[in-house]
Amino acid sequence: MKTNIDKDLLPMKAHYFLFNAGTAPVVPFMPPLAKQLGYSDVVVGTIYMILPIVGLLAKPLFGYIADRYQRHRFLFLAGQLLTAVAFFMVMFVPAVERPQLHCHAGVSNIRYCSNYPKDAEAQLEAFYGNRTLTCNMNCQMASDMWDIVCQHWLKASPTSDCQANRTKTTIQFSTYINMPGLIEESQNNVKCLNFLIPHDQGTIDSRNVTLYCPKDKPMFQSSCQMDCNDKFFRELLPDSTVINTSSAVALPEFWFFFGLLIISWVGMAVVVSIGDAICFGILGDRHHLYGRQRLCGSLGWGIFALLAGLLVDTMSKEGSLDKNYTIVFWMTLIIMGFDMLASTKLKHTQTHMSANILRDVGQMFLSMRCIVFFLWCVAIGLGTALIWNFLFIYLEELAKPFDNGTNFIKTLEGLVMSIQCFGGELPFFFMSGWILKRIGHVNAMSLVLFGFGVRFILYSMLQNPWYILPIELLNGVTFGLFYATMASYASIVAPPGTEATMQSLVGAIFEGIGVSMGSQIGGQLFDAVGARITFEIFGIGAFIMFVVHVCVQIYLQRNGPTENGTVKYFAPTDAMHMLNEQEYSGVS
Repeated sequence: MKTNIDKDLLPMKAHYFLFNAGTAPVVPFMPPLAKQLGYSDVVVGTIYMILPIVGLLAKPLFGYIADRYQRHRFLFLAGQLLTAVAFFMVMFVPAVERPQLHCHAGVSNIRYCSNYPKDAEAQLEAFYGNRTLTCNMNCQMASDMWDIVCQHWLKASPTSDCQANRTKTTIQFSTYINMPGLIEESQNNVKCLNFLIPHDQGTIDSRNVTLYCPKDKPMFQSSCQMDCNDKFFRELLPDSTVINTSSAVALPEFWFFFGLLIISWVGMAVVVSIGDAICFGILGDRHHLYGRQRLCGSLGWGIFALLAGLLVDTMSKEGSLDKNYTIVFWMTLIIMGFDMLASTKLKHTQTHMSANILRDVGQMFLSMRCIVFFLWCVAIGLGTALIWNFLFIYLEELAKPFDNGTNFIKTLEGLVMSIQCFGGELPFFFMSGWILKRIGHVNAMSLVLFGFGVRFILYSMLQNPWYILPIELLNGVTFGLFYATMASYASIVAPPGTEATMQSLVGAIFEGIGVSMGSQIGGQLFDAVGARITFEIFGIGAFIMFVVHVCVQIYLQRNGPTENGTVKYFAPTDAMHMLNEQEYSGVS
């Protein structure tokens, strides 16, 4: 049997594969990279609250420009270039310098060179006087450093269990800093505070130790996270090197990092929204084939996200607390270059042009069915944010009570992403056209809400983190079917000449409003009631929205014109006729 291949769609498939393959190595690693650069959870959370809002503004703006000036291809390629260059430049963002433990020739001190007020030394001496503070330290360890710790700090024998720690990359201990011994010095125009550790005293596992380093050994110099249990100290000096929001805004390297993320998010917003509009333009009235194009993106993401994680672990220095992300930035630059090359082969021309784009799109908000559709996008964004931003945090909490539970957590997270892509998204993107033809867009929307409810309730019942793996098959419903439904419905109801604007508007509503709100609400609930109850609340909320959505659609169906209650597809050219009706009753 001869297989018919539409050659016009091959560049589109290649784009979806290469674009997702190019962003997969960097997007999942940006939050942990931000933590590695020295920024707190609050700063990271603030960044990821603002980025969807940037997408909210960028998507409709550039979608409007593309439709108004017929510059779809130019903006599409420019967005890819912008994304590739911005992510690649993140590689050159400097980390905030961490406090360092210096130990040599019987003298131990903590060197603090992070951003701090000019009069910090005077404020500390005036506030504390002769007091001594207790600080908890978490320091990086190389294998040779354990010789000093075992022999001179713990005074253990060479055959003791202490030597087994040589494979550990960090050490936790408590020590003391003496305010009268505080000294500020400047080297190469960099000011540093040196806190003397009186009598080299410390505590490891509730055992008093002497942090002694002999003269005949190289200087014990380790980067650390420092947490001193005092409110004034924390407010004056950022908590260890984990920079809080007020301190971050004063750092030029923060704005360099944040600016690059904003640029990359704008680029991705342009590529995703205009790319979907181009895809539906090529498909014409074959909207049901969209999922088969989009599944190539899931394939690219699933393969290269796992490959990137493996390469990062392989290329990172053994025994180092920090990961070497260099390879992922080069992967993004190279793969995105191939994406641009493939995108130049797209055969797309805008056959319709709206005389007044803002008026035509604005009429969407006069339709109750479209308003319900937009609200559905917001509701899905709320649930998606909880999965994107908090699922792995929940898994790590579940893993802590188990013996060596955190040792396998990154492997588990990689498997979760793999099942989400290959076990969930791929089959549902492939079958989305068949599903939408059988049950219709409206019923598919209800099914997605129900899927979120089941998924969140199952999350709330987890006791063992490994049991999450079969649950992730539901990602096919909650993302694969959702995304195909959202993009297809938006293309159908878009008036001719406004396709890119409509795709951008819907994407902005989903991500800029739904995901942004979900990130904020989810974070507050995590802090207030914990992860398990948060997922339970979101699960119950999803079931409630499912019932409300079904009832509203039944009401609209009974009180508006219908077409025998059946599902019907409309080509983009039919959308203008639908605008002349009071309701979009034929679309389902």
